[in-house]
Formats: sequence, structure tokens, C-alpha cells
Amino acid sequence: MSDCIFCKIVNGDIPSSKVYEDDCVLAFNDINPQAKVHFLVIPKSHIGSVDEINESNSNVVSHIFTTIPKIAKKVGLTNGYRVITNCGQDGCQSVKHLHFHVLGGEQLSEKMA
Repeated sequence: MSDCIFCKIVNGDIPSSKVYEDDCVLAFNDINPQAKVHFLVIPKSHIGSVDEINESNSNVVSHIFTTIPKIAKKVGLTNGYRVITNCGQDGCQSVKHLHFHVLGGEQLSEKMA
């Protein structure tokens, strides 16, 4: 999508602080970190949200979830971390491109809000 900020990051039109990249996914540091370590993992192909996951693209999501532990280990998250995704307006999804927040590096609050 031409107006999607994450698609522009994938294409290299907008710079990012890359943490990991392969053929299917890109991980980069969040510009507004909510924890000592906070990065996003996104599919390189545009999937709008969890609502758009289907049989034809679920392999990408599976790949993301097998890659997150590798990235977490690489950045030193050895004592745990949190993975969050927001979906839709009520879920506070600000960028309409599926993405997973990975937060850690410190004791996180048990409260989600």
C-alpha cells in the first residue's frame, strides 16, 4: 500500500533502526519505546491487521512467531518479554499494517493499560 508507513519502512523509503530482517519479516526499534527494550516485528507483505490473517498468509504470521524468540535472545531478553498486537480502532491500532510489539529488558507491569 502506497500510503502505509510500515510498507514505506520495508521499502527503505523511511529509515528505521533495524533489529532483524529476513525475506518475510522486518524488526525495528519502536520510535516511542514503552519499555527498556521495545521493538516491532512486521510482515514485509502488507496485512492490515489480525482480522486479515487467513489461510493464504498465516504462514507469514507463523514465521513471525518462530522468529520473535530468536530476536529476543539476540537483543538480550533472557528473562522474559511481552508480545502485543492491537487490532482496529477500539484496540488502538494506530498503523493499519499488522505488527507485533515486543517489550522487555525490565520487569513489566502486570497491568496492560
